[in-house]
Amino acid sequence: MESTLADSHTQMTEMLLPNDTNNLGRALGGAVLHWMDIAGAIAAMRFSGRQCVTASMDHVDFVAPIDLGEVALINAYVYNVGRTSVDVRVTVEAEDPRTGDQHETTTSFFTFVALDDDGKPTQVPDLTTPTEEEQALRERAIEKQREQLEQVVDRLD
Repeated sequence: MESTLADSHTQMTEMLLPNDTNNLGRALGGAVLHWMDIAGAIAAMRFSGRQCVTASMDHVDFVAPIDLGEVALINAYVYNVGRTSVDVRVTVEAEDPRTGDQHETTTSFFTFVALDDDGKPTQVPDLTTPTEEEQALRERAIEKQREQLEQVVDRLD
């Protein structure tokens, strides 16, 4: 049983409205994390063909704000698998819908567990990357996760 990175690709868009902003007119971190979790879960379910639940999320840095009226572009894809788990890279960019200008706002790495019909962890397909583009995305995710974890460790030292 195999599935490709492309099978999992998920893109969501959300317009930042007042209910999801702080008193500065910028996205609440919790709203962004909510969007990321949903996109990641969809990618995991598309990949595995199973219901998936969030097991963990790596460190998150909000590197740039999303302002009121901007559009959040949330992209997710599976880049690694275990026996019952899938690792998903989720990135968020902000876009000014009037100009099309975009900038990165955050990236994180989630792990989801696939469940069978009884709610028990179940085996997921093997990950294949049949195209050069998919292989490059997978390698980029692995590299970015390693860099992010190294930065966290450096901060602790």
